[in-house]
Amino acid sequence: MASTSMITNAVRVVLRAVTAAAAGVAAVVMATSQEMSDVFVFGFQMEAKFQYSPSLVFFVIANAVACAYSLLALIVPLESPAARFVLMADVIVGMLLSGAIGAAGAVSYLGKNGNSHAFWQPICGLVETFCQHVGGALISSLVAVILCFLALVYSIYTLTKPTSSTESQPQP
Repeated sequence: MASTSMITNAVRVVLRAVTAAAAGVAAVVMATSQEMSDVFVFGFQMEAKFQYSPSLVFFVIANAVACAYSLLALIVPLESPAARFVLMADVIVGMLLSGAIGAAGAVSYLGKNGNSHAFWQPICGLVETFCQHVGGALISSLVAVILCFLALVYSIYTLTKPTSSTESQPQP
């Protein structure tokens, strides 16, 4: 019984710690991404920063929240009554990350491909490093949301599986 409990706790800790790391990396990579580029045709400088897009700001905040939450969730024992609230928070954080990835992904797509219907030109040819940072942050955040989902499923499994003491009791 003790070894099963230790394995369960180890899996939970690894899932949450790696989720926190992936979300933290996504937030830091996006928050530090910026690039200055000269546009020679028109003679001006173009600067790309995540702060210039509300979607990318939301992405940084959502990943920072997911990172902090994943670390805080580590201190809640599975046997605690608060573990059920952690399940609800897992769902909320997963939805928050999904929304942030969608919003940042849309901005990234426009930066890479533009929009011919609105006559928006792609900018990733001018600020390649910035676009690569955005892409890397998106990949890291996708890993975080997948791990968050796995942590949720694992928590549901561990909270709903019958314990060996209840299995051995005779049913009335």
